[in-house]
Amino acid sequence: MSSASTTASSERRISPVFLGIVAVAVVAGWGVWTGFAGNTGFAVCLFVIAAWVVSLCLHEYAHARTALHSGDISIGAKGYLTLNPLKYTHALLSIVLPVVFVILGGIGLPGGAVYIERDRVHGRWKHSLISAAGPLTNALFALVCTAPFWLGALHGAPLAFREALAFLAFLQVSATLLNFVPVPGLDGYGVIEPWLPLSLRRQIAPFAPFGLIAVFVVLYQGTVNHAFFDLVDGIMSHLGVGQNYMYCGQNLFQFWTSQDSLCSVQGAVGF
Repeated sequence: MSSASTTASSERRISPVFLGIVAVAVVAGWGVWTGFAGNTGFAVCLFVIAAWVVSLCLHEYAHARTALHSGDISIGAKGYLTLNPLKYTHALLSIVLPVVFVILGGIGLPGGAVYIERDRVHGRWKHSLISAAGPLTNALFALVCTAPFWLGALHGAPLAFREALAFLAFLQVSATLLNFVPVPGLDGYGVIEPWLPLSLRRQIAPFAPFGLIAVFVVLYQGTVNHAFFDLVDGIMSHLGVGQNYMYCGQNLFQFWTSQDSLCSVQGAVGF
């Protein structure tokens, strides 16, 4: 095998770090299912966080892989194709902050920090697709998480596992919607940016670092907040997941807070 082939292979070899995170998600999920961990809330928290980080890695990988096939052949050398979260240019934005927001607020913060050499990519549709690939991956992850619900495949599954899966799906749906907001700094703006006049793009560019902050400031306004979460609830309902599953799953996830007795009562009767 030539050195070039060896290099290409190593650039696309799945990272042990990513495989370790997947292993944690699987073991924690098994702990939730069997109750082996003893502390169900801790097992749910570990399962959701590990699975959430897996989804963030897949989100970034989708951006990178699409960029590679669109002309940016520098992607492999940056390590983005290994799914290793430590290779991202802004691990704080892509991994740490999303996890912190999930822990503190139970909301899917958009990731997005792979450096793409846009001058290597030609064609507006390709640029748009690169930006859309990440949130579309979150949408696909949400479909996978909710499939057992709308397929009726969870009969006999432990209630805690159903609630954990529902909360994980909730995070994916909220992340998808937030990512597609057409605000500078988010993927939604990246989708439409190639179609805007160059003069307008130059005027907007300085505001990109503050786009995500602006979205969350607006999101925490009462009317917008209610509208956003009503939309998320509506999507989840169409995917066969009731609100009680989601919010009781969040309650289990945040096991360090006081437990909601309503969840326990409703769970006992199989709401």
